Amino acid sequence: MRLMRVLMLSWEYPPNIIGGIARHVDELSRFLSKRGVEVTVVTPEASGSPLAEVKEGVNVVRVQIQTPAPNFYNWIFLMNHFFSKKIARLIKEQGPFDVVHGHDWMVVPSACEAKHYTSSQFMLTFHSLEFRRSQGSQTLESRMIESLEWWGSYDSSKIIVCSRSMADDVRRRLNVDTNKIAIIPNGIDLGRLSVKVDISRTREKYGVYWKELMILFVGRLTSQKGCEYLIRALPKILEKHNVKLVVVGDGPSRSFLESEAYRLGVSNRVVFTGFLADEEMIRLIKSADVLVVPSIYEPFGIVALEGMAAGVPVVASDVDGLSEIIRHEENGVKVYPQDPSSISWGVDRVLSDTRLAERLREKGRETAEREFSWSAIAEKTENLYKSLIGEGG
Repeated sequence: MRLMRVLMLSWEYPPNIIGGIARHVDELSRFLSKRGVEVTVVTPEASGSPLAEVKEGVNVVRVQIQTPAPNFYNWIFLMNHFFSKKIARLIKEQGPFDVVHGHDWMVVPSACEAKHYTSSQFMLTFHSLEFRRSQGSQTLESRMIESLEWWGSYDSSKIIVCSRSMADDVRRRLNVDTNKIAIIPNGIDLGRLSVKVDISRTREKYGVYWKELMILFVGRLTSQKGCEYLIRALPKILEKHNVKLVVVGDGPSRSFLESEAYRLGVSNRVVFTGFLADEEMIRLIKSADVLVVPSIYEPFGIVALEGMAAGVPVVASDVDGLSEIIRHEENGVKVYPQDPSSISWGVDRVLSDTRLAERLREKGRETAEREFSWSAIAEKTENLYKSLIGEGG
């Protein structure tokens, strides 16, 4: 029986990790490969990585972007141009793919082209939507991105989203029929969390010393992630607890967040690590007393899931996909978004009640293992592919 051939397109892929898409594509493609699906990932070149390699059964093709770009948006369109050239060459050499699977608006032009000149089925995964990321901003860039989102939603045969709340957003904002949308959550590779960690040494490395408790934030430093509200909660938390806040990640809001910590007089209690490699980030997660996810908008919340899987109590905003993962005071603590008082209350609940913290650790691990394994998610995705190409499902 011929293997199903899937072409997966992503603007980020390890070692190029900007947000959650890179890890999602990496893990989904590897687990699909384990199920016997032939997956080819097309992604931009990465310094120090080969242009072509086979990674745990996945064919990885890295594309050279051969023309300089004055800004990110110009670069995206150049990327799609060079993606299309590479895809045409792959098809000429290897034959057509059964399914083209694109990830987010950045790859819509090349994914649509591949669909039309190969007659492949086109599936699109939305990891978030621009109108929610931009919080209603109507800049020219946001309008362009929304147009690409609409184009992708129109041309695709099926749209995957990671939560019920995001399905509602896609249906209403992009005028997509409910039957075209499939809800498949993001997953967690539990094996990735098996990194050994010396908790005391890890904490000291980032300035958290004896008798100090560690609050952890992990995420891209943008307004969407809500880190400023966690920093504003810190003075009240410090009234009761001897804590350090470790902020893992980078992004356009970093200088603002650093100045906010200084303004509030807590800069000596906040450690900005910048971007960290996966293993180091996991060591920090496993070393934390509490992981806070204070997002304003979060279609799913993979960081919260990683914390739960690692056995760390999670305090998270009661928004979007996070609300669907977290069950209040069962496997995590929910707080109001954009509300420093509520965040400080949630952190205090965890740090003041050891029984609650232990229950959250236990139930969080159970939730991650039972509901969000990549094996189950890869199976659901493969069945969706089969339904598109007429092989059942």
